[in-house]
Order: sequence, then C-alpha cells, then structure tokens
Amino acid sequence: MEELVIRDADVVDGGGGPSYRADVVVDGGRIVSIVQEAAAAGCQRPKARRELDADGLVLSPGFIDMHAHSDLALLRDPDHSAKASQGVTLEVIGQDGLSYAPVDDRTLAEVRRAITGWNGHGDDIDFDWRSVGEYLDRLDSGFEGRGIAVNAAYLIPQGTVRMLAVGWEDRDATPQELDRMRQLVAEGMEQGAVGMSSGLTYTPGMYAKDAELTELCRVVASYDGYYCPHHRSYGAGALEAYEEMVELTREAGCPLHLAHATMNFGVNEGRAPELLTLLDEALASGADISLDTYPYTPGCTTLVAMLPSWASEGGPEEILKRLADDDTADRIRHHLEVIGSDGCHGVPMEWDTIEIAGVESPALADHVGRRLDSWTTARHLLLADRLAPSILQHVGHEENVRQIMRHRVHTGGSDGILQGAKPHPRAYGTFPQYLGRYTRELGVLSLEECVAHLTSRPAARLRLPDRGLVREGYKADLVLFNPETVAAGSTFEEPRTLPKGIPHVLIDGRFVIEDGRRTDVLAGRSVRRSPVRRNADSRP
Repeated sequence: MEELVIRDADVVDGGGGPSYRADVVVDGGRIVSIVQEAAAAGCQRPKARRELDADGLVLSPGFIDMHAHSDLALLRDPDHSAKASQGVTLEVIGQDGLSYAPVDDRTLAEVRRAITGWNGHGDDIDFDWRSVGEYLDRLDSGFEGRGIAVNAAYLIPQGTVRMLAVGWEDRDATPQELDRMRQLVAEGMEQGAVGMSSGLTYTPGMYAKDAELTELCRVVASYDGYYCPHHRSYGAGALEAYEEMVELTREAGCPLHLAHATMNFGVNEGRAPELLTLLDEALASGADISLDTYPYTPGCTTLVAMLPSWASEGGPEEILKRLADDDTADRIRHHLEVIGSDGCHGVPMEWDTIEIAGVESPALADHVGRRLDSWTTARHLLLADRLAPSILQHVGHEENVRQIMRHRVHTGGSDGILQGAKPHPRAYGTFPQYLGRYTRELGVLSLEECVAHLTSRPAARLRLPDRGLVREGYKADLVLFNPETVAAGSTFEEPRTLPKGIPHVLIDGRFVIEDGRRTDVLAGRSVRRSPVRRNADSRP
C-alpha cells in the first residue's frame, strides 16, 4: 500500500491551466497517481497508509526560489523555517557572483569578509570544502548526514572565480588567467552547477569586460547551463545594462536569466514597459530569456556595495585603508553624493533612502532600523563594523514591480538575506506575498498564473525534468495552502514573522511543514545538473 493519499485537494498543477479537484497519491518520494474527482465517480477511491484531508486547500508543486542567499544558512540552521514555511522546496544559491566555491585558502578568507553582510562571517561553519562539487557534497551530508532543510541548486559565482584567477585588480585578465577561469567554470559545471552568476556592481566581478564574460558564458552554454547576471546598473543606465546582457548572451549562445529584474530609483519611475519591450523583441528574435523578481519595492544589499569600484580595488583590507584616510574618504563621498557611484548604479546617493538592516558588532546595534543621515555616519559604520553592515534601500516603484511580474518569462525570487537583526521581509515572505497580496487581494495575477510563475517556469529554466508540476512520476515536492488566508506574516517592522495559511509542505514526499509547524525532517539535497557537454569542441 502506498504511503500517502492527499484527499480532495484543489490541484493547481503549475502548468497554468484551470484547477481541478483530485486525490493525489504519494509513494517513494514521487507522485504515483492522480485521480480526478470526475474520474473517481462510482469507483473505489485510492487508499494509502496515511490519508490527509485537503478539503479547502490548494495543492501545488513546491515553490522554487530562483534567487536565494542561503549559502551558509543551509549549513547553519537545520530548521530554516524562513524558507520551508513559505513552501519553498528548492533554492538557487551562489548568486550575484560571490559565494564560497570554488576557492582556495586565500580567496575563502577574502570572500567571507566581502559578503559578511549577506551570510555572516561564518565562524560557526567548518569550511571543509574548496571545489563546487565538495560544497554540494557538504550540503548532501549536512547535519551528520541527515541533509538540509530544502533542496539547493548552485550557480558558479563569476566574481569568486575572478578573485581566484586574477585577484581584486581592476584590469583585463591575461590569456593564461582567462584560460584558468574557463577551466574553473567547466569544472564547476561538471561537478553539478546549473549555471553561472555575476555581480556586475560588486567587486571584483565588475572588473570583467564583456569579452571576458562572453568567453565564460560560452563554457556555461556548452554544459546547457544559464547565465544569471546582477547586471551593471539598476538605476541610471538600467536599460542599457539589460540590453548589454541580452547582446552578450546572444553572442555566447547562452540562455539568460535576469536576476532581481527591477527598475529602481527616480530615473526609472514608470519605465517598466521599456524593459518589457526590450525583452519581447529579444524573445521574438529567438533569445532564451527569463527573469526573477521579489514582490516588494525596497532593495537589500550591503553598505560597502554602494562604494565606487575604484575604492574597492584590492579587496576588503584595501577598502578599510581608504576609508580610514580622510582625503580618500572625501573623494569617496564626492563620488557617492555628486557624481553617482557605480556601486550605487550611477545615481547620486540620497542617504535617507538607506536603512541599516544588520550589523555584526553588538556595540552598533542601535543603528539597526534607522535611516542614514550622512556620509559621516556611513563611513563610521563601515569602519567600526569592518564592512559588515547590511542595508535596505528604499528606491523602488510599485507600478514597475506589478508590470514586470506579469511578464510571461517571470519567475519568483526572494533575494532573501537572512543575516542581520532587521532583514528585508522578503526573506520570510516572498512566496505568500505573491499568493496573498498580489493574487488574492490585488488580482495582478490569477492563482493559476501565479503558481506557474513560482513552479514550472523556474523548473524549466533549471531544466529539471521531474519538478515544477503536479504530474504522475514527478517528485513529491508539494505545498498545500489555503487560498483565502495565505499571506506573508513578515513586515518591515517584524521581518522574521512566519507566513499564514500554508499548513503543509512536503519534500521528497516527507512532511517538512505539518499542520503549520516545522518537523525535524531534513529532506533537502543538492540538485545537480547532469554534466554532459552538448558542444565538445568548446574550449574549457
């Protein structure tokens, strides 16, 4: 007898079609049968060792977070309710060109310092890996071999690759260095990565010119992966930056997934239709493009990311030296406030848009939740907290958010930074926010459309043949939610509040959320791309 039958569920299967009522049978981690109500009339209904009454609940595929920053959280926190309670069953990590593999001892220390604001310094983590494959193995063997809270796929971080091969210098890579970067990307793809990310407003990845990125994208494409850039501007020059990525990946023959595809800052208010026209024209010409967004207007990053790129050359210790020097610090201020730093997307800084979300030093905790008033305060925090502060940046536009999320290649991504005393509420609320506010309350998407955006579309981008749909034979990564009550509990005031209306979440057919409570099940594993090259002649 099978393990579980989910009885009388309203199935929204992820394909975008109308819902239907059915009994869904799960066994061995997969969906083994779906008996629709009409077909069951007059027939014996399926039985199993356990029966779950789902009357009044929607059954959908598990949600896929296409832009997550849980690279260390998955190894630190076996509970990980921030994502599990939202119905997230798979996260894509290694984002924005900076993560923890591939590394050597030098670059590991540097990247830990560079993204402390995203993930903490990691003093509680045993960094016993160096390669992509070893990192994925570590996820699989997490918590004494039990696994991790949710599944995870990995993008090779181009900034970390450049750090490893070139360093922190603002210069072109030599031919030998470019060959090494190609090899590192090829090895990462062979070891199971699904693609490559970039953070082109973050150092050192931003020092790469398009020709270098194109060569690396050719390697990614040869393994049937995709490129996920945080491109060079989301403010002044945003449309040109989007077009640059479209042209670059067209030249490389590489699929493109645009990370947190927003149109922020005052210069872009009302300009979402221009972005969507650009994408539609590229799609019509045969480009393979997708994107993700979060359903909020403020952004979130680190305070040090706002600095001009010249101030970040050489790595974290060089940044601190420049900040400590009064003359150099005044040059940084001038770039931020007058010229418009490339780290702040070419837009002159408006300090009152910057809210401190988290700090490492307890002595600075009273700054959390406050808006910055000046460069003097920002400089003090960067020096006193050794570049660790994370921030919210209140620069978005609601109509842009709504228009972009309607697009046919849109997917959901939280961009959730879990670090800090007051993180962005999207870390705990993105997926119920889509279902509750933007679907039920505002009607921006129908329920069937919304579920497709969060399930089958990202699964298609990841080329996962057995996830993202409620189908017989598919993985039993499933969510049951109440469409009348599902909502984000997290707010800007209380960002760690868990969502409402999601009583059950299954990964691999096992309950990770049951009756609204986190179980002790660790069903998550690494999800790896099959390492088969489709173009054996591409240079590694």
